Amino acid sequence: MNHTVSSMNTSLTGKVAAITGAASGIGLACAKTLLNAGAKVVLVDREGEKLKKIVEELGENAFALQIDLMKPEEVNTLLSGILELAGRLDIFHANAGAYVGGPVEEGDPDVWDRVLHLNINSAFRCVRAVLPHMITQKSGDIIFTSSIAGVVPVIWEPIYTASKFAVQAFVHTTRRQVAKHGVRVGAVLPGPVVTALLDDWPQDKMDEALANGSLMQPVEVAESVLFMVTRAKNVTVRDLVILPNSVDL
Repeated sequence: MNHTVSSMNTSLTGKVAAITGAASGIGLACAKTLLNAGAKVVLVDREGEKLKKIVEELGENAFALQIDLMKPEEVNTLLSGILELAGRLDIFHANAGAYVGGPVEEGDPDVWDRVLHLNINSAFRCVRAVLPHMITQKSGDIIFTSSIAGVVPVIWEPIYTASKFAVQAFVHTTRRQVAKHGVRVGAVLPGPVVTALLDDWPQDKMDEALANGSLMQPVEVAESVLFMVTRAKNVTVRDLVILPNSVDL
């Protein structure tokens, strides 16, 4: 009996992935990684001009879809836009998100509303838009960019933490609903990653994190997502937590 196990169980050749928040950070790194693995990738973002330039650089297997995820009427066109550009959909990565930290008593509830809307409502609405298609074809992967804050209450970011706890609840309930249809739902939960989301961090905290090596690069998250979507079809990676060694959580 041959017990040799391939490092990549399934090929992405011929498959189509769509990634929200794909014009920068984790989303862009994931787009590049999945392209390199053989997939066609639809990059979804509200930054139209930026997206257009990125897609030109990435080549013929990359497609730009400009959508403002805060506008429900635009999210409703998500699936038709993906299918028009790439012809099919196998992987949907709900990656777009916003960050806010700081003491609750000093917070701006209007900012909270925007973060919660994007991280929760918009992300869930996107999944609702594409899920019937995956159920019909009896295959597909839904991946969320969650956070270690979705399982560990992070004291300096109560609102962000609450949003990611909501994501985790949605991931696991939806996963159990759709598993019978051959659709997998999972989340990658990184610790601190060098992205624009951390622009709100206090400078002293950022300096300390950079100095002690407690920040990861977006490509490290992308490689984890690639691992998740290339497992054998009977296996779901429901949560993949990745942390820098120096983070004690």
